[in-house]
Amino acid sequence: MYDMNDAEPQRTGELIPDGTFAKVAMTIRKGGVDGEAEIDKGLLKASATSDALMLDCEFTVTEGPHVRRKFWQMFTVQGGKVDENGVSIGWKISKASLRAMIDSALGLDPEDMSEAAKAKRMLRGLADLDGIAFVAKIKVEPSTNPSYGDSNRLDRVVLPTEPEWKKVTAGEAVPPSPSRRAAPAKQASAVQPAAPAWANSAPATASGPSTPAPSQSTPKPAGPAWLNS
Repeated sequence: MYDMNDAEPQRTGELIPDGTFAKVAMTIRKGGVDGEAEIDKGLLKASATSDALMLDCEFTVTEGPHVRRKFWQMFTVQGGKVDENGVSIGWKISKASLRAMIDSALGLDPEDMSEAAKAKRMLRGLADLDGIAFVAKIKVEPSTNPSYGDSNRLDRVVLPTEPEWKKVTAGEAVPPSPSRRAAPAKQASAVQPAAPAWANSAPATASGPSTPAPSQSTPKPAGPAWLNS
């Protein structure tokens, strides 16, 4: 028998307001293609239109008025257009976002390049990012296909040096700050193998970014530094 009494109310399809600041957790949905690291077997997803390999990521709001709301986004890891040095342009953009997620999750000042801070940014593989929780600014992306509606996307990762990071981390309400480039073109509704224990780690304090004491050396990590913090 199926008890439907405890089912959640059905969603209206309305979007999270453009420019919303919220804490989100990222889950990587396996795409069946092996990455370079041992723990990234079957992690990546192949593009249907190019040679790009991507991370297929699901974001879930963890706190606040939009709790449990979800949105999805791809991050290029390999392939696609390259720069003059033959490096994937998509990966350079993705790498900047992924590093920012780590800084936001751990309360690291992005300018902190001490040995201890650099060690916390070392990954055994991209699978270590599965479950990471950080502060995000969410945008509404207009659809370019009339068959589909507008959708929520990650506008950017909010860093510990920003006032919104401190407020969201402290549980304070932050009014949306719509992005001009993300404004919908049409009238939109106001609303719409073991991984690290990101979600279970103690959140950084609202007083500001942490600055770990430098260590003597940075040995090759057995796993992400935050596992042993």
